[in-house]
Amino acid sequence: MRWISLCALLLAAGVVVLGAYTRLTEAGLGCPDWPGCYGFHLVPSQSHELMLAERRFPDTPLQPHLAWNEMIHRYCAGLLGLVILAQALLSLYRRQGRRLAWLTLALVVGQGLLGMLTVTMNLFPLVVLSHLLGGMTILALLWLAALRHWSATHAAPSVQAPGRTLRLLRVGLVALVIQIALGGWTSANYAALTCHQLPWCEGPWWHWLDFIRAFDPVPPPSDSYQFGVLPYGARMTIQLTHRSWALVTVLTLLWLAWQLGREGWAVLGGVLATLVLLQVVLGVSNIGLMLPLPVALAHHGVAALLLLTMVTVWFALGRRSAQTGER
Repeated sequence: MRWISLCALLLAAGVVVLGAYTRLTEAGLGCPDWPGCYGFHLVPSQSHELMLAERRFPDTPLQPHLAWNEMIHRYCAGLLGLVILAQALLSLYRRQGRRLAWLTLALVVGQGLLGMLTVTMNLFPLVVLSHLLGGMTILALLWLAALRHWSATHAAPSVQAPGRTLRLLRVGLVALVIQIALGGWTSANYAALTCHQLPWCEGPWWHWLDFIRAFDPVPPPSDSYQFGVLPYGARMTIQLTHRSWALVTVLTLLWLAWQLGREGWAVLGGVLATLVLLQVVLGVSNIGLMLPLPVALAHHGVAALLLLTMVTVWFALGRRSAQTGER
């Protein structure tokens, strides 16, 4: 159970990064069908395959590099599903971690459905956001499972987590999840480069605020939602909301890191504070450098690491509180 949980965790981390890479390289529609690519199990490359692909999808010319980006993501996601299925079956045999394993498997099935809808609905923003959040949730659950399996034989720290720290942890986790969702909504609506100045936008930006259209789950009808369909004001509102909530999240998590250090959890607090500050630098760099691919990928990856760090804090503090009988 330990080693299969670790394998699933590492594979899930790779799938999350590949998903971000696929989205950032505009490869989400690299294959216009699902689960294959232009009707093939592999990206077509032979002359007769290319002729069939053109005949099947005359309005979507094949771009091999984008198609391979998408298919590698699908292959890895499929492999992850098989590993999580094996983990769930093994949990029945070992009678250990069954609820968490089967919940994760159910989410993976849902992710497969969302992956299909992402393609068939041409990057519909709400589907893209749900796919992102589903991937992050699966990664967090696999990390929690690994923590449980690998720490089962180790004693808990001799530090008791006070109730106020646990409450602050809950607030910080909610703030972080909202911020990740806002980041996903920004990406799904192609609003990342709407504003090129800090901390706000160019000109009288307040005249352009449009919260109704910015957060309407059903955008204007379109044949494809690639590159976004919302007007400037709505995209700018999404970007500014993401930035504004980032300030709330940063202050909350830094407060939590300081509180952890005061209560004797210096390592966890230090890791959390470092990741928060790194994420701020990456966010500012995305704007100043016009969203370069390595920085954008790092921004996505550090968001995932922040979520895993919060799960680690939750696990460590909650485990100690349970052993000491504190509620």
